[in-house]
Amino acid sequence: MINDYRIADADGHWNEPADLWEKGLPPELLSLAPQFTGEGIAFDFQGQHYPKFPADYPADIKERVKVHMDAQAKEYYKAIGVDRNAPWTPDIQVKGMDMLGIDVAYIYPTRGLQAWAIDDLDPRVAAAMATVYNDWGYGFAQYDPKRLKPMAGISLHDPVAAVVELKRVAERGVAGIFMRPNPLNGRLLSDPAYETFWTECERLNVAVGVHEGGYTLLKAAGADRFGRRFSLHATSHPMEHMMAFLALLEGGVLERHPNLRFAFLESGCGWVPYWLFRLDYEYGNLAMEVGDTVKMKPSDYFRRQCWVSFEPEEPYIPAVIDSIGEDRLLFASDYPHPDHPPDILDEVMELEGVLTKKVLKKILWDNPLAFYGK
Repeated sequence: MINDYRIADADGHWNEPADLWEKGLPPELLSLAPQFTGEGIAFDFQGQHYPKFPADYPADIKERVKVHMDAQAKEYYKAIGVDRNAPWTPDIQVKGMDMLGIDVAYIYPTRGLQAWAIDDLDPRVAAAMATVYNDWGYGFAQYDPKRLKPMAGISLHDPVAAVVELKRVAERGVAGIFMRPNPLNGRLLSDPAYETFWTECERLNVAVGVHEGGYTLLKAAGADRFGRRFSLHATSHPMEHMMAFLALLEGGVLERHPNLRFAFLESGCGWVPYWLFRLDYEYGNLAMEVGDTVKMKPSDYFRRQCWVSFEPEEPYIPAVIDSIGEDRLLFASDYPHPDHPPDILDEVMELEGVLTKKVLKKILWDNPLAFYGK
């Protein structure tokens, strides 16, 4: 709690062990899985190394970026009072939350955002990796289940297996699931193969957090023309979310499942007013083309069943609220990822000069609980 505001972090993270899948996967699947090296989110898979850089990427820049990012991480962990090199344990998770002032955290993975997000991964392996992750996360959160709310991972490589895992984690009372916005093996999120999955998400009242990961082995916006972190991170996060929303809209998922809830996380919120304006404009001209699956303005679907997280330094937050309403913004710390500052809540408090306390209270507490439903 900070300044009498209760804080629900709509997009926190943890650092799952590099050997999580090595220890948890059945031996017959282990050789088919990506192998995490223990250095950040790096892994090897079928002779490819992740993160993957173009052949002409300068070695000196790669080393300088690594030094910069290591120094950034060192300062971040020092500021939050956490030993960067210690095994990631529940008490460290809670300690960091206490330092930041977070009361409840809805937690997404770090390595798990990449782990089974691979087109060529055997569906059996992808499903097993998700199960191993979910079991680990559930056990981790039992340290303080009132404050630690893990988001379950679902592999969409096998849509039938995805439904099975969805039902399993829902029985545990999970607050939601996460997935990448990218196409997987050529299938958009609106692919007919996923229709039963979306039906079950709606029936089970499970929120869906859409979270890009960047530097991916999936197809991602910008990856076909850029090769540096600067450009890949800048393009893939907002643009993949824009296209994921469009897929869910045009494919009729939002129309057929009006009680499904989606949040678009870690890409800022500034893209939303522009994208909704653009889609509404196109709909005004071409509604007859998509009339079977889109029966009202695209912006109405977003206001009905979508949320988005914001960066506190974005200069147009009031305009975003004017566009989608004060009920649709979510606070996200990104803890413990060092590309977000450890004083992020101090920056949020500065919004008191821009937003009313009533609106800020909604963003920091009411909206995340409304999205996740618990």
